[in-house]
Amino acid sequence: MNFTVGFKPLLGDAHSMDNLEKQLICPICLEMFSKPVVILPCQHNLCRKCANDVFQASNPLWQSRSSTTVSSGGRFRCPSCRHEVVLDRHGVYGLQRNLLVENIIDIYKQESSRPLHSKAEQHLMCEEHEDEKINIYCLSCEVPTCSLCKVFGAHKDCEVAPLPTIYKRQKSELSDGIAMLVAGNDRVQAVITQMEEVCQTIEENSRRQKQLLNQRFESLCAVLEERKGELLQALAREQEEKLQRVRGLIRQYGDHLEASSKLVESAIQSMEEPQMALYLQQAKELINKVGTMSKVELAGRPEPGYERMDQFTVSVEHVAEMLRTIDFQPGTSGEEEDEEVAVEGEEGNAGAEEERTDGRESTGQH
Repeated sequence: MNFTVGFKPLLGDAHSMDNLEKQLICPICLEMFSKPVVILPCQHNLCRKCANDVFQASNPLWQSRSSTTVSSGGRFRCPSCRHEVVLDRHGVYGLQRNLLVENIIDIYKQESSRPLHSKAEQHLMCEEHEDEKINIYCLSCEVPTCSLCKVFGAHKDCEVAPLPTIYKRQKSELSDGIAMLVAGNDRVQAVITQMEEVCQTIEENSRRQKQLLNQRFESLCAVLEERKGELLQALAREQEEKLQRVRGLIRQYGDHLEASSKLVESAIQSMEEPQMALYLQQAKELINKVGTMSKVELAGRPEPGYERMDQFTVSVEHVAEMLRTIDFQPGTSGEEEDEEVAVEGEEGNAGAEEERTDGRESTGQH
């Protein structure tokens, strides 16, 4: 069904009334505001019933005022600007009424005797029957039409209904759909907010666990460095003790060698003496010295293998293999891990102290 819409010239006052009428339309029900009108924190207006519908859709678990228990409030978003409206325990009934808008509506209704959109309806004309208004709705074809089209025209075999009835029905359906869509948008926004909070929590937890991981591996490295220093000190002490003993023997043998060499030189010089009497005066003493020097026993040399240091060999293969098996342990909370690290640190310090004591005792035995 084709139809045309024609707008006849309006007076200036009527045009102003139309503009005023547009400012008094609720964005939810698309009707003129009904008393009482509530004003939101963002300064936009809603019918209290529409505001309550949007609020109930966004807060399905909220208890009404008539129930025995009252919830602590709720929130929804303004359908005009998406500003979040936070309500107290009174819900929508806690919003302030806009008395100015209500007074303007009263004045407008007094000045205008026609229903909302009556001018547009008066100028909606049938294209096939130019003098006929569009006043019925064809349910079969789902288009508005005129009475003549139903009686004589293309819709004579169709099922029709009064135009105001279908108008109110579809406007109510659209209003409910808008409320559901607004509530759905609020739920989606809430989910997005929750997921953003989850992302932030993931980053914070990951940062914390990285710090703990670095601290624990630094603790392991500190233990290894401490133990390495202790073993190196034990090795250095053993090296110094053996070197002092061997060097003392070297000095003792060197002194004996020097004295023996000097005695040999003296004996050779004495043997070159041509005078027998003079030679005999010195020979007896030299013979005694040579005999005594040849009979002197020096301290024994170090036993075979004394120079070996392989008793200080350390086996780290099993420790390295154990370190390679370090992995995350699921199900362990951060606080429990902190306590375990503290206990392990105390046990490690006690074990290290025992090992240092054992190392000093074994070094003293060497």
